[in-house]
Amino acid sequence: MSVRRIFVEKKAGFDVFAQGLLHDFKNNLRLQTLQSVRVLNRYDIEGISDKEFYDARDVVFAEPPVDLIHEEVFEIQNDESVFAVEYLPGQYDQRADSAAQCIQIMTHGNRPAVAAAQVVILKGVTDPEIVENVKKYYINPVDSREASMEKPKTLSM
Repeated sequence: MSVRRIFVEKKAGFDVFAQGLLHDFKNNLRLQTLQSVRVLNRYDIEGISDKEFYDARDVVFAEPPVDLIHEEVFEIQNDESVFAVEYLPGQYDQRADSAAQCIQIMTHGNRPAVAAAQVVILKGVTDPEIVENVKKYYINPVDSREASMEKPKTLSM
């Protein structure tokens, strides 16, 4: 079975965390050109069938009334910058662990491999130097790192 990727984003009005980041970045980093911030939770899942994936998609990973679901890819505009953040290897990732446990309970089968990351999209900020400053401000190097945007071929270590 191959690695499946899903992105989950809160709909407008429910995106409280993203709005908090917008306020934080505008005030503390003085980003006057920043228009909006989007936050997507990215999940890579390996070890489940297509049917199990679609059964879990709207129950484990997202709440359809408040979340937008993007499978494999999501759209970004020319005036947006994107980066992803994941826990360092060896750090406990509660989001990934909980998703794997829920899928195992739903399927009554083996526990799938799940990796999670947070994708941050900055609208109105395209200068690479400014984006680097945002990353340095946002990513806590004690427990996290910038994640690759490439989908892995496997989640096996």
